[in-house]
Amino acid sequence: MKFSKYFDHTILKADATAADVKKICEEAKEYDFASVCVNSYYTPLVAEELKDTDVKVCTVIGFPLGAMSTLSKKLETVDAIENGADEIDMVINVGALRAKDYDEVLYDIKEVKDACIHNPAWKEAKLKIIIETCLLTEEEKIKACELAVEAGADFVKTSTGFSSGGATVTDVALMKQTVAGRAWVKASGGIRDLETAEAMIHAGADRLGTSATVGIMKEYLAKNS
Repeated sequence: MKFSKYFDHTILKADATAADVKKICEEAKEYDFASVCVNSYYTPLVAEELKDTDVKVCTVIGFPLGAMSTLSKKLETVDAIENGADEIDMVINVGALRAKDYDEVLYDIKEVKDACIHNPAWKEAKLKIIIETCLLTEEEKIKACELAVEAGADFVKTSTGFSSGGATVTDVALMKQTVAGRAWVKASGGIRDLETAEAMIHAGADRLGTSATVGIMKEYLAKNS
């Protein structure tokens, strides 16, 4: 796969402006990234900026805590897809998982998956499930990945980047082993240089989420020129 297509070029900070988002979109087109990942408010803008390109529109749902109601996540997903989202990155209900309320976690993911398939836009969106690895034990990470696969998720994703830690090579390898070809793995949080990006890919990541994407690409191009 082309190296640039590993990356979701990400801008999720609360103070991001429309001008900031437009700049990210221009960079994504220039470097041919996989997607631009934004909060739902900016989904229509990103869809407009990326039209007629193969760079996808990625919208986060239930972000960054995951503790919203299932209905709110489902409605946010439908709204995002109607506004142009191609991919949905949803945060699980971490508290429910830690309380071993697995039926609730499964239901939460299934309902968002349903919205990714059945929506007024008649468009199917890929679903990535953020499990927030830094808050979980190894057993909980494995269970979260299993529930995501059972619910039909396309990816399992390490982190929001807004909690106490981000992606680690160990977690990526564990998630890759757990999903065993039934889903892809996205590493996100703390990926700020080429060495880290390549380590995540080597560990099994199929996609990388980072706001440092341009710097990583410049490192890669310099190294391979």
